[in-house]
Amino acid sequence: MGKNHDKLNNNLQKIRKAQGLTQQELSERAEVSRKSINAVENGVYIPSTVLALRIARTLDSSVEDIFELP
Repeated sequence: MGKNHDKLNNNLQKIRKAQGLTQQELSERAEVSRKSINAVENGVYIPSTVLALRIARTLDSSVEDIFELP
């Protein structure tokens, strides 16, 4: 399991790395800041619906593959 937040678990870092992407590359493709990607990966920030969908689309994954409730 990826980094956890009290209300959300995520596998973003694992999926991103499996696709050979850096945080910077993912951020550019998803059109968000690298800091946003970092904050989500580290469980500091729960992404908005729009951000979660944008990340999932960029990684060709479902939101549920990346994020899940504990």
